[in-house]
Amino acid sequence: MRHLPVSIDLRGKRVVIAGGGETALAKARLVLKTEAALTICAANPSLAIRQLAAEGRATLIPHRLAAYDLRGVTLLYAAMDDPAEDSRVVARGRAHRVLTNSVDNRDGGDFLTPAIVDRAPITIAIGTEGAAPVLARMIKAAIEARLPACIGALARLAEGYRGKAAALPAGARRRRFWRRFFADVGPRAYAEAGAAGALAALDALHAETAASSAAPAHVDLIGAGPGDPDLLTLKARRLLFDADVVIHDRLVPAAVLDLARREARFIAVGKTPGGQSWRQDDINNLLIEEARRGQRVVRLKSGDPGIYGRLDEETAALEAAGVAYAVVPGVTAAMAAAAAAKVSLSRRGRNSSLRILTGQDINGFAEHDWRALARPGATAAIYMGVGAAPFLQGRLLMHGADPATPMGVIENASRPEQVIIAAELSTIAQRMAAAAIEGPAILLFGVAPKAACLELAAPEASPIALAGGR
Repeated sequence: MRHLPVSIDLRGKRVVIAGGGETALAKARLVLKTEAALTICAANPSLAIRQLAAEGRATLIPHRLAAYDLRGVTLLYAAMDDPAEDSRVVARGRAHRVLTNSVDNRDGGDFLTPAIVDRAPITIAIGTEGAAPVLARMIKAAIEARLPACIGALARLAEGYRGKAAALPAGARRRRFWRRFFADVGPRAYAEAGAAGALAALDALHAETAASSAAPAHVDLIGAGPGDPDLLTLKARRLLFDADVVIHDRLVPAAVLDLARREARFIAVGKTPGGQSWRQDDINNLLIEEARRGQRVVRLKSGDPGIYGRLDEETAALEAAGVAYAVVPGVTAAMAAAAAAKVSLSRRGRNSSLRILTGQDINGFAEHDWRALARPGATAAIYMGVGAAPFLQGRLLMHGADPATPMGVIENASRPEQVIIAAELSTIAQRMAAAAIEGPAILLFGVAPKAACLELAAPEASPIALAGGR
């Protein structure tokens, strides 16, 4: 992020616009939505700008910007519709230490003005750092269409009600009070009876919330998916945003954690192969302790909680402690890997079953029904198979699997750094080593990535197909 969005208090502050044409008029209309004192410097102002001055909404200085026009100025806009003149205005503003914007020139000034959704006192700024202003306007229109027209009036009511609302217990109950008011109770009451009706509804909701008991201890065990935040379910997003405490695996990326509130506490309880790890009993105790403190707890697991996520151990501990819980499924890594490879894990005439396996368990390399896996048409998605690849390869070949059985490896499925490798059973371990695959990765046995089929048919081609990159 190159530009930091900030809100500047312009009450009673001077803002100067240098320019007298349509560009200057557009900026004047924006500044006039604030409580700033607006001055426009223009030797040949348009009729519309002269009208603003005649109405007393702006002060018009009928000459080009001069040094003495910048005394006590907070913001300056260069809107001359002439690049050379705009550069002169920017230089003059900087010489007087005034923050200056060069309109439609993201590199020419000190700050950018974003697209703004104005529901005062609610304002939403949408910036693209000057890269795509049309996209910013599209996003602005989409947000405006979803926001109730009365949301600003409701925010004003809430501003005056904050002292009374502070009597409610801090945390989930108070947030639930405000959420119900803004999302449902407030807009409905305002539509029926205006501000007075909304205030009465606010009083009633406050009394109801104060009389209600605290929510019982509860934990939501949520599948974070393979890493792409767009693959989270709507329910997972909502619960994650509502959380007071987020207890997450090592593999959950920052892009997913960013969907939670900034005020939430984040506790990483990852397990690192061969490294320091949280004991499962300690994780269980942490979930129980935080839930009993009245916190809204989210246990965020990579992929799906029920696929090698130790879900049973955590739910058993919660049940024994009398803590309620809910499980929210996620897109598991096997499905994301197949989607990335553009293949189906089941196909009529090829396989009537799909195995989901792990390469390692608590005893080391995992043993399976190798003879069944070695039969023609067998298909499997293998978790935790990076270190176990030579072992898996050897066991399958030893039990009669065809060395030419197609395989694929998808590392970091769905993420920008995703890597896809095509191979056959006889070469899978060697190709993974050559590509320095470290994981997290899914091995697909019995299917090959679509883009790799031609590659496998061409011996002179590179053995590695990449999607994304390191």
